[in-house]
Amino acid sequence: MKYSVDTYRLYQSEKFFSHAVRIHVRMKDEVDINVLKNAVNLAIRRYPYFAVRVTVDEDGGYLLVPNYKKIVVLPTAEKMPKLGSSSVNDHLLFVDCSGKDIYFNISHTMCGGRGFQPWVMTNVYEYVKEKYNVEPFAPEIRKPDSDFLPGETKEPTMDMLTTEEPIYKRKTQKAPVLGMDYLKGLFIPIKRDPNYMVVIVNQQDLLKVSKANDSSVLSLFFVLFARVLDRVFPEKDRVIVGEAAHNCRDSVGLPNTHCDFLSHVYVDYDRDSLNGDLQKLGTRTRGQIILQTDPTVSHAQVRELFELYEAVDKVHGLKAKRKYMKKHSLSTGKDAQHGSFIANYTGLLDWGELANYVEWFVFVIEGHFTIEITAMADKIYVGFMQLIKTDQYIDLFREELQKVGIPCTIEGPFPKRLPKHELP
Repeated sequence: MKYSVDTYRLYQSEKFFSHAVRIHVRMKDEVDINVLKNAVNLAIRRYPYFAVRVTVDEDGGYLLVPNYKKIVVLPTAEKMPKLGSSSVNDHLLFVDCSGKDIYFNISHTMCGGRGFQPWVMTNVYEYVKEKYNVEPFAPEIRKPDSDFLPGETKEPTMDMLTTEEPIYKRKTQKAPVLGMDYLKGLFIPIKRDPNYMVVIVNQQDLLKVSKANDSSVLSLFFVLFARVLDRVFPEKDRVIVGEAAHNCRDSVGLPNTHCDFLSHVYVDYDRDSLNGDLQKLGTRTRGQIILQTDPTVSHAQVRELFELYEAVDKVHGLKAKRKYMKKHSLSTGKDAQHGSFIANYTGLLDWGELANYVEWFVFVIEGHFTIEITAMADKIYVGFMQLIKTDQYIDLFREELQKVGIPCTIEGPFPKRLPKHELP
């Protein structure tokens, strides 16, 4: 690849969907915007690879170059500034706040949830440290003056990927989706109402059920969401497909890299099986996730992704590169595969005593019937995203949780405002 891995998502179209991530952190006290401004601009020193602006070279390729301007922190407003615009000092990130809520907005081109979370934690740490004049014990916090982790700024290359034949090849099935919901959410202004809810469960309640049914956190949520859709889809749709992203950083030997390069896991559920034994469903789901995250499988998918990037390099001119990406993108192009739902889990990082100051946090992205799962201290949080405002799916999800013995509380709905990009 000619350019940084972090640049290629910038070529994707934002006609319908934003390619940004918004991290909603609810604090236990009202947020002081002046303290937050100081904290955010101190925290960014630890993440110079996020402090960048976009330029275009003579071939029409996007480049990320250092941006030494301040990170913009502003009151939350209905109209979002654009990433990369002068209103956010040309940065691909900005922060806004209102009441007890802090929102960290950042371009998805630079990273994914597992890479963004340490940045968020550093920001919150510096904010708490200044506001309360304390230094909370937080062992996994990357402080502004700390060294990079080994390989943190290193990018993956094609030669890191195995050329072995993958041990598993999925037979592509067209996944049924909530088509009418998508149509309403995309094309009918009176129906379009992007929103998200936050589902909060105790880790012990969830782990008790998952362990008893040979499941992980992600595989259990896969089964429960498939069961929700089983109660919604028409009988003619015989298969429900769960989808999750998997970052291959560990399998290429770069466990600390901030870069986002993903394979995808798909689990197909025959409708008749979903009413069966939860343990069998959990075992099968967990087994499929393990199988499809085998290096030979995930590397084959990432190789396909990097081949796309190399093909973009061979196209000359920015307009032509964007056109090529629109047609061939593995996530939105003509041959893209889709699940009936998407569920991603960023895993548990140790917030330490910092968790005492935070009520909850979730990642917000585009999508309908899409969930982003995060964890902190003794809680697990599910960001539940929709394109239209309806209680149908969240009510069914609550029922499925109750059936397996997992109590929950639900916050929201919140308006899902995601910024888009303003690029050269």
